[in-house]
Amino acid sequence: MPGMRLAESIVQRIRPPLMPQVVVEKPQLRTDTPPPLRRRKTPEVAASPLRTRLLNYVLGFVAVVLVVDALVGDRGLVDTLRARRQHDAIAAALAQKRRENARLRDDIRRLKEDPGAIESLAREQLGLIREGEVLFILRDTQSPPR
Repeated sequence: MPGMRLAESIVQRIRPPLMPQVVVEKPQLRTDTPPPLRRRKTPEVAASPLRTRLLNYVLGFVAVVLVVDALVGDRGLVDTLRARRQHDAIAAALAQKRRENARLRDDIRRLKEDPGAIESLAREQLGLIREGEVLFILRDTQSPPR
């Protein structure tokens, strides 16, 4: 056709190429290098049923031993629960001692500051009375048997 270049087709004339075409040369493979190393495929050996059963028994035994050790071994569940109960008992005793210390501190403060507290303590524990007071001692008598 007139007006067409030799390497040009009708489609190329209607639509010009969107991107310039770049020719990329493929690198030549060197034939003097050895082929890449690959793993050999090992033939798969079917596990015998006896071997599989034995392996299952061994794994089951190990699992049972680990569970028993976790429950009753050193630092096991039983020891942990025992230690927790002991801690709770000691914590309760400590709280009781702290309450008793607070009460004793309060008694000491009252005895240092309040003369009435000293007087009531002398009356109760030592049996003292003031001058001019009369002391009545009442004794229970046993009633006669019927």
